[in-house]
Amino acid sequence: MFSISSAILLAVVSIGAQFVVFLRWIHRRMRDDEINRVFLRDLALRHLPCIYRALYRMAERQGIALDEMPIVNFVDLQNGGRRS
Repeated sequence: MFSISSAILLAVVSIGAQFVVFLRWIHRRMRDDEINRVFLRDLALRHLPCIYRALYRMAERQGIALDEMPIVNFVDLQNGGRRS
């Protein structure tokens, strides 16, 4: 049957495989979080001002008075709270 060394080798291989799967999972999770953070930052800093300008132009053509455009502030918590 199995000897003690075979059982230890099997346990080490099993733990090693689980550790590799865990590392892949944590890497993918961190990468997805980074992609989401960059997407939201890009949306807030580049696209929202363009959307608001277009909205104000359409409202102006229709004769609708809108309040002042909201200021988009992005706080990067990863960067010590400094604005980019």
